[in-house]
Amino acid sequence: MAASGKLIDLRKLLAERFPHVPPPPATRLDTGLVSLDQAMGGGLPKSAITELISPQTSAGSASLIHALLHAAQRDHYFIALIDGRDSFDPQSFDNECLRHLLWVRCQKAFEAIKAADLLLRDGNFPLVIVDLILNTPEELRKIPQTSWYRLQRLVEASATACLVMTRQSMVSSAQLKIVLENLWTLQALKEENAVSRLRFRIQRSHLKSAISNQQSAIGY
Repeated sequence: MAASGKLIDLRKLLAERFPHVPPPPATRLDTGLVSLDQAMGGGLPKSAITELISPQTSAGSASLIHALLHAAQRDHYFIALIDGRDSFDPQSFDNECLRHLLWVRCQKAFEAIKAADLLLRDGNFPLVIVDLILNTPEELRKIPQTSWYRLQRLVEASATACLVMTRQSMVSSAQLKIVLENLWTLQALKEENAVSRLRFRIQRSHLKSAISNQQSAIGY
Protein backbone atom coordinates (compact mmCIF):
# COMPACT_ATOMS: atom_id res chain seq x y z
CA MET A 1 0.00 0.00 0.00
CA ALA A 2 1.29 3.43 -0.92
CA ALA A 3 2.36 5.74 1.88
CA SER A 4 -0.43 8.15 1.03
CA GLY A 5 -3.02 5.38 1.40
CA LYS A 6 -1.65 4.37 4.81
CA LEU A 7 -1.81 7.99 5.95
CA ILE A 8 -5.45 8.26 4.91
CA ASP A 9 -6.28 5.02 6.78
CA LEU A 10 -4.46 6.27 9.88
CA ARG A 11 -6.38 9.53 9.83
CA LYS A 12 -9.65 7.64 9.47
CA LEU A 13 -8.78 5.34 12.39
CA LEU A 14 -7.85 8.27 14.62
CA ALA A 15 -11.07 10.10 13.68
CA GLU A 16 -13.12 7.03 14.65
CA ARG A 17 -11.36 6.37 17.94
CA PHE A 18 -10.78 9.96 18.99
CA PRO A 19 -13.60 12.02 17.52
CA HIS A 20 -13.10 15.75 17.71
CA VAL A 21 -15.25 17.21 20.43
CA PRO A 22 -15.40 21.01 20.32
CA PRO A 23 -14.83 22.70 23.67
CA PRO A 24 -18.06 23.58 25.46
CA PRO A 25 -19.14 27.21 25.04
CA ALA A 26 -18.75 29.50 28.01
CA THR A 27 -21.73 29.20 30.32
CA ARG A 28 -21.09 32.45 32.20
CA LEU A 29 -20.79 36.09 31.22
CA ASP A 30 -18.05 38.05 32.96
CA THR A 31 -19.55 41.19 34.53
CA GLY A 32 -16.23 42.87 35.24
CA LEU A 33 -17.06 42.92 38.96
CA VAL A 34 -14.61 40.41 40.37
CA SER A 35 -16.24 39.49 43.67
CA LEU A 36 -19.72 39.26 42.13
CA ASP A 37 -18.43 37.01 39.35
CA GLN A 38 -16.68 34.79 41.89
CA ALA A 39 -19.81 34.54 44.02
CA MET A 40 -21.88 33.55 40.98
CA GLY A 41 -19.38 30.93 39.90
CA GLY A 42 -17.75 32.92 37.10
CA GLY A 43 -20.31 35.49 36.03
CA LEU A 44 -23.95 35.84 35.03
CA PRO A 45 -25.33 32.45 33.96
CA LYS A 46 -26.18 32.20 30.28
CA SER A 47 -29.44 30.59 29.12
CA ALA A 48 -31.01 31.70 32.41
CA ILE A 49 -32.77 34.59 34.11
CA THR A 50 -31.00 36.27 37.01
CA GLU A 51 -33.10 38.59 39.16
CA LEU A 52 -31.26 41.43 40.88
CA ILE A 53 -33.34 42.89 43.70
CA SER A 54 -32.59 46.49 44.67
CA PRO A 55 -34.85 47.35 47.64
CA GLN A 56 -33.62 50.96 47.72
CA THR A 57 -33.60 53.29 44.72
CA SER A 58 -30.14 54.47 45.77
CA ALA A 59 -28.70 50.99 46.21
CA GLY A 60 -26.40 51.25 43.21
CA SER A 61 -28.32 49.59 40.34
CA ALA A 62 -27.38 52.42 37.96
CA SER A 63 -23.71 51.97 38.86
CA LEU A 64 -24.04 48.27 38.15
CA ILE A 65 -25.44 48.99 34.67
CA HIS A 66 -22.49 51.32 34.07
CA ALA A 67 -20.05 48.58 35.07
CA LEU A 68 -21.77 46.06 32.79
CA LEU A 69 -21.62 48.42 29.84
CA HIS A 70 -17.93 49.07 30.40
CA ALA A 71 -17.38 45.27 30.52
CA ALA A 72 -19.20 44.97 27.16
CA GLN A 73 -16.91 47.60 25.67
CA ARG A 74 -13.85 45.87 27.08
CA ASP A 75 -14.83 42.41 25.79
CA HIS A 76 -16.38 43.61 22.51
CA TYR A 77 -19.97 42.41 22.80
CA PHE A 78 -23.36 44.10 22.80
CA ILE A 79 -25.89 44.73 25.56
CA ALA A 80 -29.61 45.33 25.20
CA LEU A 81 -30.95 47.54 27.98
CA ILE A 82 -34.74 47.51 28.25
CA ASP A 83 -35.46 50.62 30.28
CA GLY A 84 -38.81 50.18 32.00
CA ARG A 85 -39.24 53.85 32.95
CA ASP A 86 -36.97 55.61 30.47
CA SER A 87 -34.56 56.51 33.28
CA PHE A 88 -31.15 55.58 31.84
CA ASP A 89 -28.78 58.54 31.49
CA PRO A 90 -26.30 58.10 28.63
CA GLN A 91 -24.54 61.42 29.33
CA SER A 92 -21.81 59.83 31.46
CA PHE A 93 -20.65 57.51 28.64
CA ASP A 94 -18.49 58.28 25.65
CA ASN A 95 -19.62 57.37 22.14
CA GLU A 96 -17.30 54.37 21.94
CA CYS A 97 -18.94 52.79 24.97
CA LEU A 98 -22.47 53.57 23.73
CA ARG A 99 -21.78 51.74 20.47
CA HIS A 100 -22.08 48.53 22.46
CA LEU A 101 -25.58 49.38 23.72
CA LEU A 102 -29.09 48.95 22.35
CA TRP A 103 -31.28 51.16 24.54
CA VAL A 104 -34.99 50.28 24.44
CA ARG A 105 -36.91 53.13 26.07
CA CYS A 106 -40.22 52.14 27.65
CA GLN A 107 -42.75 53.90 29.87
CA LYS A 108 -44.57 50.88 31.28
CA ALA A 109 -43.60 47.46 32.57
CA PHE A 110 -45.86 45.76 30.02
CA GLU A 111 -43.90 47.40 27.20
CA ALA A 112 -40.65 46.20 28.75
CA ILE A 113 -41.87 42.59 28.90
CA LYS A 114 -42.90 42.71 25.24
CA ALA A 115 -39.48 44.10 24.31
CA ALA A 116 -37.73 41.36 26.32
CA ASP A 117 -39.80 38.72 24.53
CA LEU A 118 -38.71 40.11 21.15
CA LEU A 119 -35.01 40.42 22.00
CA LEU A 120 -34.76 36.99 23.63
CA ARG A 121 -36.36 35.44 20.54
CA ASP A 122 -33.72 37.20 18.46
CA GLY A 123 -30.93 35.66 20.55
CA ASN A 124 -28.17 37.92 19.23
CA PHE A 125 -27.34 39.76 22.46
CA PRO A 126 -25.01 38.12 25.01
CA LEU A 127 -26.72 40.18 27.75
CA VAL A 128 -30.29 41.49 27.95
CA ILE A 129 -31.06 43.73 30.95
CA VAL A 130 -34.66 44.43 31.93
CA ASP A 131 -34.60 47.41 34.30
CA LEU A 132 -37.89 47.62 36.27
CA ILE A 133 -36.44 49.38 39.32
CA LEU A 134 -38.56 52.53 38.91
CA ASN A 135 -41.77 50.88 37.74
CA THR A 136 -44.54 51.02 40.32
CA PRO A 137 -45.41 47.95 42.43
CA GLU A 138 -48.94 48.15 41.01
CA GLU A 139 -47.59 47.79 37.49
CA LEU A 140 -45.30 44.92 38.37
CA ARG A 141 -48.01 42.97 40.18
CA LYS A 142 -49.99 42.91 36.95
CA ILE A 143 -47.28 40.94 35.16
CA PRO A 144 -48.50 37.32 35.18
CA GLN A 145 -46.00 34.66 36.23
CA THR A 146 -46.65 32.95 32.90
CA SER A 147 -44.85 35.87 31.24
CA TRP A 148 -41.69 35.16 33.24
CA TYR A 149 -41.85 31.44 32.47
CA ARG A 150 -42.24 32.27 28.77
CA LEU A 151 -39.13 34.46 28.92
CA GLN A 152 -37.26 31.70 30.73
CA ARG A 153 -38.12 29.20 27.98
CA LEU A 154 -36.89 31.68 25.38
CA VAL A 155 -33.59 32.37 27.13
CA GLU A 156 -32.97 28.65 27.69
CA ALA A 157 -32.82 28.19 23.92
CA SER A 158 -30.07 30.80 23.53
CA ALA A 159 -26.65 31.71 24.90
CA THR A 160 -28.01 34.94 26.35
CA ALA A 161 -27.74 36.02 29.98
CA CYS A 162 -30.92 37.81 31.07
CA LEU A 163 -30.71 40.15 34.06
CA VAL A 164 -34.03 41.43 35.46
CA MET A 165 -33.69 44.32 37.92
CA THR A 166 -36.58 44.84 40.38
CA ARG A 167 -37.36 46.48 43.72
CA GLN A 168 -38.68 43.26 45.27
CA SER A 169 -38.55 39.57 44.46
CA MET A 170 -41.12 38.79 41.78
CA VAL A 171 -39.57 36.57 39.08
CA SER A 172 -40.41 33.04 40.20
CA SER A 173 -38.65 31.48 37.21
CA ALA A 174 -35.31 33.16 37.97
CA GLN A 175 -32.56 30.60 38.49
CA LEU A 176 -30.48 33.03 40.49
CA LYS A 177 -31.61 35.85 42.79
CA ILE A 178 -29.20 38.53 44.00
CA VAL A 179 -29.92 41.30 46.50
CA LEU A 180 -28.10 44.60 46.09
CA GLU A 181 -27.38 45.80 49.63
CA ASN A 182 -26.31 49.43 49.51
CA LEU A 183 -27.69 52.78 50.57
CA TRP A 184 -25.56 55.42 48.92
CA THR A 185 -25.50 59.17 49.35
CA LEU A 186 -24.70 61.64 46.56
CA GLN A 187 -21.26 62.17 48.08
CA ALA A 188 -20.51 58.44 47.97
CA LEU A 189 -21.51 58.26 44.33
CA LYS A 190 -19.04 61.01 43.48
CA GLU A 191 -16.11 59.12 44.98
CA GLU A 192 -13.64 57.43 42.68
CA ASN A 193 -14.29 53.70 42.14
CA ALA A 194 -17.59 53.88 44.00
CA VAL A 195 -18.80 50.88 42.00
CA SER A 196 -16.05 48.79 43.61
CA ARG A 197 -17.91 49.01 46.93
CA LEU A 198 -21.16 47.52 45.70
CA ARG A 199 -22.38 44.83 48.10
CA PHE A 200 -24.38 41.80 46.98
CA ARG A 201 -26.07 38.91 48.70
CA ILE A 202 -26.92 35.69 46.86
CA GLN A 203 -30.47 34.99 47.97
CA ARG A 204 -31.29 31.89 45.95
CA SER A 205 -29.68 29.70 43.33
CA HIS A 206 -31.31 27.00 41.23
CA LEU A 207 -28.24 26.63 39.04
CA LYS A 208 -26.85 23.17 38.40
CA SER A 209 -23.52 24.12 39.93
CA ALA A 210 -24.66 25.39 43.32
CA ILE A 211 -23.15 28.53 44.71
CA SER A 212 -21.66 28.01 48.10
CA ASN A 213 -22.32 30.27 51.05
CA GLN A 214 -25.40 31.76 49.40
CA GLN A 215 -26.50 33.84 52.33
CA SER A 216 -23.17 35.59 52.94
CA ALA A 217 -22.72 39.24 52.06
CA ILE A 218 -20.33 39.90 49.23
CA GLY A 219 -18.37 43.16 49.49
CA TYR A 220 -15.32 44.44 47.65
